[in-house]
Amino acid sequence: MYPRFFSLLGGLAVLAVAATSAMAPEAEAAPRDKAFFQSVAGVWKGPGEIVAGKYKGTKFSCNLTGAPSPEGDVGIKLDGTCRVGVFQQPMSAVITQNGRGYTGKFLDGADGKGLDIISGSVNGDKVVMGINRAKLNGAMVASLRGENKMNITISVKVEDQMVPVIGLSLDRDMDSIAVGSIKQ
Repeated sequence: MYPRFFSLLGGLAVLAVAATSAMAPEAEAAPRDKAFFQSVAGVWKGPGEIVAGKYKGTKFSCNLTGAPSPEGDVGIKLDGTCRVGVFQQPMSAVITQNGRGYTGKFLDGADGKGLDIISGSVNGDKVVMGINRAKLNGAMVASLRGENKMNITISVKVEDQMVPVIGLSLDRDMDSIAVGSIKQ
């Protein structure tokens, strides 16, 4: 019951941390977007809950690590796991700049068991992006709350309305940050 749901759930969580795109012209957006990706790089963890649909009330937790795009492009590569009870699912995503926007995949994309990233924008500390898998269209909104907290809402389009289905609250894992040596 959980493996298929878990793949979608974790993918949405990974996308929430990983995804952004540009609203301004490409030349102006690249430094701003690159700064945003750098600010969300690192280790994040936290709880979430399904707030609508068949699995409403299901609680989960994720541990995710973001690093700069492997090709040096503006973007991010994300790896980690999400857990529901005793079930654990590996998660991965790669997001890269494509012209004025971003493209990417969670897991193996919509052609496999994952999702495609099809659009998005960065506006200050808030990210809004479009996600797609077959007939499922939706949006993810992630808002940074200072340097170490991120709130995420994932919604799907039902007829003409966006319905929130997943809420996630991530904290930066401060234990994973190297602080250097201390001299006495």
